[in-house]
Amino acid sequence: MLRDHILCHYGEIALKGGNRNFFERQLIENIKTQLEAFCPSSFEYIKKMSGGILIKLNEKGTGENKEIRDALMHTPGIANFSFATSVEQNIETLKTSCWDLIKNQEFKTFRVTTQRSNKNFPMTSEEINREVGGYIYDKLDGKFAVHMKNPDCECKIFILNEFALISLEKISGLGGLPVGTGNKAMAMLSGGFDSPVAAFQILRRGVQLRYAHFHSAPYTSKASIEKVVALSQELKKFGSSTKLYLIPFADVQKEIMMKTPERFRVILYRRMMLRIAEVLAKKEKCLALITGDSIGQVASQTLENILAVSEAATLPIFRPLIGMDKEEIMQKAKTIGTYDISIQPHDDCCTRLMPKKPETRAKLWEILEAEKELDIPKIISETLEKTELIK
Repeated sequence: MLRDHILCHYGEIALKGGNRNFFERQLIENIKTQLEAFCPSSFEYIKKMSGGILIKLNEKGTGENKEIRDALMHTPGIANFSFATSVEQNIETLKTSCWDLIKNQEFKTFRVTTQRSNKNFPMTSEEINREVGGYIYDKLDGKFAVHMKNPDCECKIFILNEFALISLEKISGLGGLPVGTGNKAMAMLSGGFDSPVAAFQILRRGVQLRYAHFHSAPYTSKASIEKVVALSQELKKFGSSTKLYLIPFADVQKEIMMKTPERFRVILYRRMMLRIAEVLAKKEKCLALITGDSIGQVASQTLENILAVSEAATLPIFRPLIGMDKEEIMQKAKTIGTYDISIQPHDDCCTRLMPKKPETRAKLWEILEAEKELDIPKIISETLEKTELIK
């Protein structure tokens, strides 16, 4: 049967009260953008309906299910969606159409469930369930059981105003909130596993992102830059911007190395990164910084060092991975598609010029004392002059 519609349902948006229309409008715009990116010119219209979003596919769209599925599975704000077939709104058509839909499926238990937004339809949802379910049961000669909890196969009926939809498959989406409903933030993006996963977690909360990448070229290869460009492209599949700042950091590292105690080196690197990223964030009107920190994962991520690093910024710093271990982060990277990029080798500017024994329990007053040897405004200004913006 031709699946000519898609029903998208959301979760959190339904709880938004007076702001609900704003979130629904943004989700509709994001779905349009995603479908055009993954499968251009594949739909006739997208509109709001009771409890969700309805997509009417055109002739091309009905033949491009994989691309459309990928587009919707990469759209934060969608809790689940179903490819559906439109049929006439009468009980006899519903019975025969649902039978045609289910007869070639493999299952031992089934049920029929109906959602009825058209209250003028002469039967209630329960009456439709009994009629259609009984018809299918008779067609199966009673060999298969009706099971109301966790059936192998569920035939769904949606009674809309103009027509009815029938569907079997419910596909899980990302959930969360539509990108663009949570303002903007600046994500610190390295070539590793953690920072792209952190960026994804914030995208899923509706926040649009800009990216800052610190590199040590030309003293190291451009591998990290190439990886970060690829990672930003992968994150774009979730509706993210690809506005990426490439920030040369080698000269900053040399300045810190020559003028401050060795054991504080990594903490001072990271404090300078936050200061520079914050300037760019404010330029982009971002309201927060995003990092991939996880407690205790490396020397700079002890609670003491996180505190010492954070003091350098005035914007709030969000760390969505703070309680995750490395295995969880890598598994998430596989799920969102960044793992194969992140696993490629590269020179990380944070590991360049690393001290032999980095400080793990920094005291803020010691860090502030060490920084007195640095001309911080000059370092920031000179670094920003050499920063490159790419899209």
